[in-house]
Amino acid sequence: MQTTFPRLMLDHAKQRPEAAALREKVYGIWQTTTWSALAQQVRELACGLAAAGLQRDDHAVVVGENRPRLYATMLAIQSLGAVPVPLYQDAAVTEYVFPINNADVKFAIVEDQEQVDKMLELREQCPQLARIWFDEPRGLRNYDDPGLASLDDLIAAGQAFGTSHPGHFDAEVGKSQPHDVAAMFFTSGTTGNPKGVVHTHFSLLNRANAGKTFDKLTANEEVLAYLPPAWIGQNIFSYAQWLACGYVVNCPESAETVMIDLKEIGPTYYFAPPRVFEGLLTSVMIRMEDAGRLKRWLFDHFMDLAKRVGPAIMDGKPVSGFDRLHYRLGNFSVYGPLRNTLGLNRVRVAYTAGEAIGPDLFTFYRSIGINLKQLYGSTETAVFVCLQPDHEAKADTVGVPIEGVEVRVADNGEILIKSPGLLKEYYKNPEATAEVLTADGWYHTGDAGFLDAGGHLKIIDRAKDVGKLMGGAADGAMFAPKYVENKLKFFPFIKEAVAFGDKREKVCAFINIDFDAVGNWAERQNMPYAGYTDLAAKPEVMTLVRECVEKVNADLAQDQMLAGSQISRFLVLHKELDADDGELTRTRKVRRGTIGEKYQVLVDALYAGKAEQYIETAVKFEDGRSGSVSATITLIDAKTFGNLKAAA
Repeated sequence: MQTTFPRLMLDHAKQRPEAAALREKVYGIWQTTTWSALAQQVRELACGLAAAGLQRDDHAVVVGENRPRLYATMLAIQSLGAVPVPLYQDAAVTEYVFPINNADVKFAIVEDQEQVDKMLELREQCPQLARIWFDEPRGLRNYDDPGLASLDDLIAAGQAFGTSHPGHFDAEVGKSQPHDVAAMFFTSGTTGNPKGVVHTHFSLLNRANAGKTFDKLTANEEVLAYLPPAWIGQNIFSYAQWLACGYVVNCPESAETVMIDLKEIGPTYYFAPPRVFEGLLTSVMIRMEDAGRLKRWLFDHFMDLAKRVGPAIMDGKPVSGFDRLHYRLGNFSVYGPLRNTLGLNRVRVAYTAGEAIGPDLFTFYRSIGINLKQLYGSTETAVFVCLQPDHEAKADTVGVPIEGVEVRVADNGEILIKSPGLLKEYYKNPEATAEVLTADGWYHTGDAGFLDAGGHLKIIDRAKDVGKLMGGAADGAMFAPKYVENKLKFFPFIKEAVAFGDKREKVCAFINIDFDAVGNWAERQNMPYAGYTDLAAKPEVMTLVRECVEKVNADLAQDQMLAGSQISRFLVLHKELDADDGELTRTRKVRRGTIGEKYQVLVDALYAGKAEQYIETAVKFEDGRSGSVSATITLIDAKTFGNLKAAA
């Protein structure tokens, strides 16, 4: 599409001025912003930024939850030909320093007092950060720092500037071209400093429209925007596709009200990483554990039926008349109420991406009538590379290449992509750009996989993470850690897992319990506990987790290729893996290398056959203080199974 984000916004305002563009829940009541009101707000914000000195090609950071005025600010920045740089709102102050200095950011627009405090704190390291505007004034009445003002002040300044420069806004919007830079997204920086991924209006909107065409999206969709806007996954669904389609984006009141807001809105188009679907399933399982015997029997009975015939019904495949009738009864008594409880009753299309989803988890949602599909993409590809067509959703693939995309598998198994949605460059990093972009336009994804006979792409793991077991009975067997970890995380009692095994003779794993699910289970067992560390060390919890591990091992034994990846030994970590401690990215991806180095003593103890190991770990608390947590961790042997398929 040969246009820009501000022009699309103005088109919607002209063609359907009174239609809802954005909704925000404030004090329990949904407030609507129409397209015409949004256009006026963008105009005033842009004029205010122009008066403050924002120039074409400048960078401005935007930090906060999904908020209508922050969306309007991004459009205002783009209207002047400048570049919005969304950053994670839950990042530590130190994580902002590199992006702000790397992009020479002078202006910041943030949500509330928490973000203002962070920006003021880092001014010493980022002296060029001259102006900071905030959306939510609560707690900021007595702040008098230079360059600090509210968005209301910025809008007032914009109104005055617009009066004295009546043609400025329209002239600036008219200057921008589709191949101008539209936004910059910083990667999570798993190794070294994060990289600024530069995208144009064309690259982002081309992919947004390809997804729109693929799933027949219209202006009638309802979307809930609850994930960090700094993550390109959320940004493409609630910003790029929002403007491409003109549908309504709904912003929850807070992180705590997301589940309530999800039920109230009933989105028709839904997007979430696997961890969100894992959390939803865990909440269901916790509720069912507390249900009466009859309800539990009904749930188990109909879920067994759903697992057997639900995906076939969803895919339009033949099912016996009896099973179809039986499933309808289950839909009335279990599946429908369950979808309603999850807030997904109206969903027409749901996608998961960000990392691989466990096959069991994927099948669960499709079996109860939710059209959950997988997509494949990354920050560098503007998300949309492969999508799963309706009736062709498979648990072990990520879909087919969509319009404009070419996929090639290199000799070493790495996936290469050619697409109109590829990044322009890594900002100020030509070496890194040259590493991923070939001279003839192919992008190195770093993922290992292959195209199956039906043209679907199958991702095994990150190419650098796929390894081989060496020595022992499984010598030479392939080791795909993410595949093993996802199978573990299907269980509601397991929140996170980290598998080790490359160039070793067996697989071992670290496991984080899900504190809510295991805590609920412990309470029903009348088992007292004093926090996460105490609960994780309970022998009964170890037994509970071992049962989950051994079920995964039995399942892996059915797979001839991955039977060697069964988990021989494991431990339950004494603390939750945390992004603030550098163990996860801000999108909750495991930093496997960092964890392996940080907990090397535990890895060594697992492979040395020790029964227990003492460890003390430095942690950061939510209030910014540092401390430590220590424990003597029990190391547990798990039962493994012979390759059942090979034996058969």
